[in-house]
Amino acid sequence: MKVESFDYDNRIVRNFAIATLLWAVVGMLVGLIVAIKLVFPAFLGGLAELSYGRLRPLHTNAVIFAFGGNAIFLGVYYSLQRLCKARMYSDLLSKIHFWGWQTIIVTAALTLPLGFTSSKEYAELEWPIDILITIIWVVFGWNMMATIFKRREKHIYVAIWFYIATFLTVALLHVVNSLELPVSFLKSYSMYAGVQDALVQWWYGHNAVAFFLTTPFLGMMYYFIPKAANRPVFSYRLSIVHFWALIFLYIWAGPHHLLYTALPDWAQSLGTVFSIMLIAPSWGGMINGLMTLRGAWDKVREDPVLKFMVVAVTAYGMSTFEGPMMSLKSVNALTHYTDYIIGHVHLGALAWNGGIAFAVLYYIIPRIYRSELFSKKLANYHFWAATLGILFYAIPLYIGGITQSLMWKEFTPDGILRYPNFLETVTQIIPMYSLRIVGGSLYIVGALIGTYNLWKTAKAGVLVANEHAEAAPIQHVEEKNTHWHRVLEGKPAKFAFYTFIAVLIGGVVEYVPTALIKSNILSITAVTPYTPLELEGRDLYIREGCVGCHSQMIRPFRSETERYGEYSKAGEFVYDHPFLWGSKRTGPDLHREGGKYGDDWHYRHLREPSSTSPKSIMPAYPWLVDDKLDLSHIEGKIITMQKLGVPYPSGYETQALADLKAQAETIAANLKKAGIETSPDKEIVAMIAYLQRLGTDIKAKK
Repeated sequence: MKVESFDYDNRIVRNFAIATLLWAVVGMLVGLIVAIKLVFPAFLGGLAELSYGRLRPLHTNAVIFAFGGNAIFLGVYYSLQRLCKARMYSDLLSKIHFWGWQTIIVTAALTLPLGFTSSKEYAELEWPIDILITIIWVVFGWNMMATIFKRREKHIYVAIWFYIATFLTVALLHVVNSLELPVSFLKSYSMYAGVQDALVQWWYGHNAVAFFLTTPFLGMMYYFIPKAANRPVFSYRLSIVHFWALIFLYIWAGPHHLLYTALPDWAQSLGTVFSIMLIAPSWGGMINGLMTLRGAWDKVREDPVLKFMVVAVTAYGMSTFEGPMMSLKSVNALTHYTDYIIGHVHLGALAWNGGIAFAVLYYIIPRIYRSELFSKKLANYHFWAATLGILFYAIPLYIGGITQSLMWKEFTPDGILRYPNFLETVTQIIPMYSLRIVGGSLYIVGALIGTYNLWKTAKAGVLVANEHAEAAPIQHVEEKNTHWHRVLEGKPAKFAFYTFIAVLIGGVVEYVPTALIKSNILSITAVTPYTPLELEGRDLYIREGCVGCHSQMIRPFRSETERYGEYSKAGEFVYDHPFLWGSKRTGPDLHREGGKYGDDWHYRHLREPSSTSPKSIMPAYPWLVDDKLDLSHIEGKIITMQKLGVPYPSGYETQALADLKAQAETIAANLKKAGIETSPDKEIVAMIAYLQRLGTDIKAKK
């Protein structure tokens, strides 16, 4: 039989390994700063670029797409070549992918602190960067699929199934969710509004977790656990069920993030039903991973790769049980909008994604540098620092989240809210925030130890940039009496097509009726478009990341209507591009904020929150007081909104600036009456206008 010689490209693997470690440290340090700011709001001074609202999306993007993304590409580029017995299709495409992805990360690190954001969870980057992401993702997919087509191994292994699903589904999610109309180079408005935008955003947001933070890491699990343990996967049939059930069911589950909101009940119910069904394939994958280690537990105790893998796969099982449980309405009513969600998310991110990433690094670096791991003792220190850090991080937030929710809902025997002042529910859990800092610090210390250990490992060896290998080409022999899936594994184009259909079905069923058919969302005659000044104020609200701490969705609970006012209606959001319902309450809901307080109260609250709310952990926004409102794009904003269907009168863009100035003069006059001198062209005036508009279109409950 003819044998062909070729080389594996380890240089690209090395590059992604370095990027993974670099961005792990950077992303986690930003997260630690964000956590510290929740206890000490003035930490790092009053720079706008270092405010909580701007750093939070920087942290999430750095950890998910910089650390997590590079870890995915590290694992894919290493394992795919060996599974296909072929070098990557194109060294040039590999280089474009690597440097393009790092460019995306750097642009995110520059734009997000400067306030350029779409505000969409996990998709905050503005439209030019979205286009760059699309291009680089296609480069990655092209390189990956072409490598699969030129493989020397007939049947594509289970890890590759998950890689294919990742590429196709993330492409679909990104393109659909990122549809927006530009106003300027770094400003755009979502094509969707209100309820439609909420559905599309969480269809994307949940499935970004599913197909960016789950499927590729499952692919790595299926490759690296058997390799490290030197054992075959526990069950081939279980891996088939795991894959197809997971990718079909996952795509339906997004609406469970929107229970008790203005989203139609049928969509909420679908999200709940499919979330519960997800337990079966998720736990099937966990069992397949852990049972692969049967008989190898002595090796687990010694090998840091397997230690991290065991904790990671166990955390995957815990998270994929906890998530469906929180999709039950009774449980969701207790946990949603609280810090419980933050604990849940970080259990998955730190243990599952972090565990797999560090396991893969510990496996790959010694092999591509032809050296032994520098220190198993340091690897053990890393493992225990990470594990203890996760516990100190997640458990306090679980406790704090339940405490928050119970305090929000508690009534006295007389039927009055026991804690009417929302701030009481915040100060009560500050000790839990402090423990989170401890947990995050431990995890970062572990990451630094691991980085040092791997650097010393690499330094002790020499990179085998082109690793020699030999394999026979595929023998095209007709397969008879072969399992249908085994046949499919030899036809990657057909496999990719069926994968795409499987994920498309659920997306279409949920997306089309709500996101595309606007008539399905009942309008309210009293709801009118934002005035130009309110629109500018809303954009400032988005810029400062206020949606990260404040929701704008009053749920139909007695505790919420007593605290905030009339529950939110779908028709109130028809002109909201994008929606701003939020996913976490560190501060109170703002949907009925309009008219509750005077203009002077908002001025003082934004300038120095503790002046109106003693012990508040809200950051101050002194730059809003000092900076002039940028009015250079007001005409463009009105025109863009008109194109999106917002019913401003024809030609209104020429009148918008005059109306804006008139409303600003009114607010400045109100402030002057209260003893506050300010120019009507300041940003704080626009922010006040927006806050005073919220929830005033319909009569709110007093």
